[in-house]
Amino acid sequence: MLPGMTKGGAPVDRRRQALGAYGERAAADYLHAQGLEILDRNWRRREGELDIVARDGDCLVVCEVKTRRSLAYGSPLESITWRKAARLRLLAGFWIQEHPDLTRATRSVRVDVVGVILPYGGGPQLSHLIGVLS
Repeated sequence: MLPGMTKGGAPVDRRRQALGAYGERAAADYLHAQGLEILDRNWRRREGELDIVARDGDCLVVCEVKTRRSLAYGSPLESITWRKAARLRLLAGFWIQEHPDLTRATRSVRVDVVGVILPYGGGPQLSHLIGVLS
């Protein structure tokens, strides 16, 4: 793979990557402030990626983060389809298999979504949708 290219051969959009990384950091900070323990970030396998894996008591939380600059194309929360949520649930199962030491006390798994709006010249605005797929 050439530098600056994706696996499919498309150029990497560094601004979009930076915006997404900022949103994920903001979401992780927000979730931590809400009392969740962050266990992992940007965990990848062939089937996809988990942005944030956290623990909320005895519940394992898989959190998808969507970041946008504005609502011009709708809320970032609207971009999560049931198909995407189901894939996140599948990936959560793989994550649990690979991290048995961190999941012994897990009694349930839920999928959350954090939408981050980062307007030009303003601070981040976060929306947290809890349990889109439990």
